[in-house]
Amino acid sequence: MIAKTACGALHGVDAFRVDLEVDYARAGLPGFTMVGLAEGAVRESRDRVFAALRNGNYRLPPARITVNLAPADRKKGGSSYDLPLAAGLLVAAGLLPENATEGLFMAGELSLTGELKSVKGVLPLAILARDQGARAFLVPEANAGEAAVVKGLTVYGLKSLGQAAAFLAGGAGGLEAAAPTDLEGDGANAPFPLDFADVKGQEHAKRAVTIAAAGGHNLLLLGPPGSGKTMLAQRLPGVLPPLSFDEALEVTKIYSVAGELTDGRGIIRQRPFRSPHHTISDPGLVGGGSIPRPGEISMAHRGVLFLDELLEFRKQTLEVLRQPLENGSVTIARAAQSLTYPADFMLVAAMNPCPCGYLTDSRRACACGEADIKRYRARLSGPLLDRIDLHVDVPAVPYDDLRTEKAGATSATMRAQVLEARHIQNERYAKSRCRCNADLSGRELERHCRLSSESHAFLGEAVNALRLSARAYTRILRIARTIADLEKDSTVATRHLAEAINCRALDRMKE
Repeated sequence: MIAKTACGALHGVDAFRVDLEVDYARAGLPGFTMVGLAEGAVRESRDRVFAALRNGNYRLPPARITVNLAPADRKKGGSSYDLPLAAGLLVAAGLLPENATEGLFMAGELSLTGELKSVKGVLPLAILARDQGARAFLVPEANAGEAAVVKGLTVYGLKSLGQAAAFLAGGAGGLEAAAPTDLEGDGANAPFPLDFADVKGQEHAKRAVTIAAAGGHNLLLLGPPGSGKTMLAQRLPGVLPPLSFDEALEVTKIYSVAGELTDGRGIIRQRPFRSPHHTISDPGLVGGGSIPRPGEISMAHRGVLFLDELLEFRKQTLEVLRQPLENGSVTIARAAQSLTYPADFMLVAAMNPCPCGYLTDSRRACACGEADIKRYRARLSGPLLDRIDLHVDVPAVPYDDLRTEKAGATSATMRAQVLEARHIQNERYAKSRCRCNADLSGRELERHCRLSSESHAFLGEAVNALRLSARAYTRILRIARTIADLEKDSTVATRHLAEAINCRALDRMKE
């Protein structure tokens, strides 16, 4: 007898349908064969499934069993095939009705005792199940909240193989469908735990953070050790606009595929903040590896990627950021397959101005020679630096600022300014591909950043005096557009350009 069960396999952050077919032949010598480009964890499912069936008191008659995973020309990996395989065996052996799995999608890993364990990538599998018209999706109980995010799909969270078999036999024992995830809750608007009010002084740096958040610009913080660069970066997500539902779904899919939805969350509501260590490898940063998974730049999608001690990262590792910063995605090409992961993030980096860190500190002498400083800064290539819109000095904080009780800018006030500027941009770019000012290019840039003759003359002098590249010129216009939006000004004026140029500290440090 042949039984068929519908399941899915992951490809990047999406899923494709897999039909698991079980041929249960009583004739011939007993045996088990699995075909269809199954990788190690899938092939090992045989031992897990048979142990779970045996410990659940399901006795399968001896037979020659052939399992096919169709389509046979695409790789399948992971442990999510245990439940559909067990169901297919029970149907093919005649222990469950022939139509028991009809119209159902399944995913789940089995323990040797028959308990169902959570698996990666349930959200893209649930989206696939809905698109395929499944009448229900059976998943481990730990994954039910994640799958219930998908509208129009009935989800059942199961604890064990016995519960799954009872459901398939038609006697679910009062099992109820998972409640749809509340997508209208206020989780996205929950206060961020870190507040800019904790940062003493550095009001000009807070202004730069506000500009970066309002326009979606990349930001480099430059200053001596202990000046507050990391504190500023860690608080940036708290002033960014909340995730829209579509954005939240994109982010949650990535975390689902990476297996980082371990706390039962149905959907991620706040923007990610990722801060990898400078010893990270290339695959760890951009993704890939022997078992492909999203890297840190994809985990930071729609959020912030913070690179502390930027110049301590290997130069080769930093250079792989260039393509994702331009395209908003990263493609990992291997001999067997090519995967594309989303990677649309805000890059925030912090670095010292010299090897010892005290070049710009008026209170402590720098011990570095000119050649040392040149060699140190050469680790950051010109093309990568050109992709960072703002580079801002963060000087050491004076004692008076540390002790003052005067309140500076708070996250609440900064966020209100950011939201107003983003609202202006949303209306302006409603009919274009731009999402925020950082996306402006070509004709869109010329259209929305028109300058008066006086402003043209001012900017021309600055470009010539600072020997700026064409990309730096574009960045200045984008920043100036954001500053104008923060001031609710429809035109880009000379004062906006002046502040934008002032936000490019490394341009002014060129010899």
